[in-house]
Amino acid sequence: MHHHLMNALALIVSSMLFITPALAQSEKPTDHAALEGITTGKVVWDINMGNPKKLTLYLKVIQETYDDLARQNVTPDMIFTFRGQSLLLISTEREQIPLEQHIHLDEVAKLLADLNKRPGVKMEACSVAGRLFGIESNELLPNIPAVGNTFVSLIGYQAKGYSAIPIY
Repeated sequence: MHHHLMNALALIVSSMLFITPALAQSEKPTDHAALEGITTGKVVWDINMGNPKKLTLYLKVIQETYDDLARQNVTPDMIFTFRGQSLLLISTEREQIPLEQHIHLDEVAKLLADLNKRPGVKMEACSVAGRLFGIESNELLPNIPAVGNTFVSLIGYQAKGYSAIPIY
């Protein structure tokens, strides 16, 4: 009897392992109040962060934000503006970043490449910051073109109805 009970318990626990991820996703609360009447989620991410490990975490949350919008029938329209120290994290030239942090730079590059492939995502880098940090536009990660000044971008995109969310 004890043996059968243990087998039954093992079966229940193992089947729960398969069910739990799906359940967790379906039980995630909605953002109905905030998204009521909204069909497009327009956001400009104002990224000025020099810590690659911390940026990795933020980029994962941004991926989840993209997915959360799409899951709730809101079309993501995301612009990433990189300025300040963040240019060091999107440069192919890594001599200004300590070697032990290069693994995090690899992760940042991977996450940005994934995000950049998604519909409604656009990225740009500040040429003012590039000049200050000695980063040429041809040294930026693929599909992140340099623009004149991301402060100007932030002014323009906010005037066009994009919410600016700081990532510092």
